[in-house]
Amino acid sequence: MSDYLARTLETVVAQTARQFPAVVVTGPRQAGKTTLLRHVLGSSVPLVSLDDPDVRQAAMSDPRGFLAAYPPPVVLDEVQRAPELLPYVKNAIDENRSEPGRYFLSGSQNLLLMEQITESLAGRAAILTLMPLSQREIDRQPAATFPWESGGHDAGPTSATEWFERLMRGSFPDPALGRTDTRLWMSSFVATYLERDVRMLRNVGDLADFDAFLRLVAARTGTTLDLTDLARTVGVAVNTAKTWMSVLVASYVVLLLPPYHANVGKRLAKRPKAYLTDVGLACYLTGLRDPEAAIAGPLGGALFETAVVSEVHRSLLHRGLPAELYYWGVSGRAEVDLLVRHDGKLVPLEVKLNATPVPRHGDAVRALLTTLPRDVITPGYVVTPGSSTLPLGENVKALPFARL
Repeated sequence: MSDYLARTLETVVAQTARQFPAVVVTGPRQAGKTTLLRHVLGSSVPLVSLDDPDVRQAAMSDPRGFLAAYPPPVVLDEVQRAPELLPYVKNAIDENRSEPGRYFLSGSQNLLLMEQITESLAGRAAILTLMPLSQREIDRQPAATFPWESGGHDAGPTSATEWFERLMRGSFPDPALGRTDTRLWMSSFVATYLERDVRMLRNVGDLADFDAFLRLVAARTGTTLDLTDLARTVGVAVNTAKTWMSVLVASYVVLLLPPYHANVGKRLAKRPKAYLTDVGLACYLTGLRDPEAAIAGPLGGALFETAVVSEVHRSLLHRGLPAELYYWGVSGRAEVDLLVRHDGKLVPLEVKLNATPVPRHGDAVRALLTTLPRDVITPGYVVTPGSSTLPLGENVKALPFARL
């Protein structure tokens, strides 16, 4: 594949294939799961797509015969479409438990797939997640680590306008790399998502209402989740809004960021913050087309915060690490946008859509540093779209997004 873009998860897939009988790669539709597995495994390992109705019917009607026809190693793509197959995969693995790298399973619906994997392949499969492209992958630095690990990715735009021009294309490989028109691709993605993934995950009766709910969530990316208000605005029951939010999370469209709970009193925020996992999709759903208008508009700061949170989230997942992320907020006091657990401590990140950081931008981080014990938190950063890397007072540094 001459135009293949290296992914951070490649190394993890290869490592786990040497240790586990089965490797599961899950993630949103069109994130590049099939391409990744083809690249890592090569053409000698056949790929069987259960999205194909004939193939799926064969797998469901005669699972044992189906697996006999495709002996390992083999890739079973969109395996949640034929859950009847998984107990037979388990039996095949148990016949020779010591042989690793036999079955590679991929799927785009976390809720269904994880339920089925937990029931059938517990202890037999490594479970990995591939999200859309990280910025380090787009900049061809897939092995880059974070600044707090004495690393950092050192490429990318150095102004808000340049960043938004990139972010509004989205992070899915085809539009991000200019292989297709972004708006046409997003339109097709949303239509396919509504008609296929949503109906499979939950029996959503009125797709028009669900579409309105999705667009409203996009317009509130980076804000504290208020299901009651969302339900009231769309005109559905709160329980319906709760179910729909679970669909968005299970299909990787939305990331919920929980508050960090520490012994700092009863006023800690309890509701999670909701982020779309792709800024380009958020812009499409909210009708934003021009980078300058997006920056100057009411969503500018929230979209940049969404980009930072999404970058850290997917970069951790692509290294096979748990994404232990939080935000910090106490009623009536400053909020820190992102806390990243690293080596048992929390790394605080405040996000500012301001190319020229000044010391007061680090006030929220400093407030947190005086609140939490020193043995649980590290010095923090203020992430900006600019190019300045400089101290902003004691224990706080400005960090360009291009370095994150």
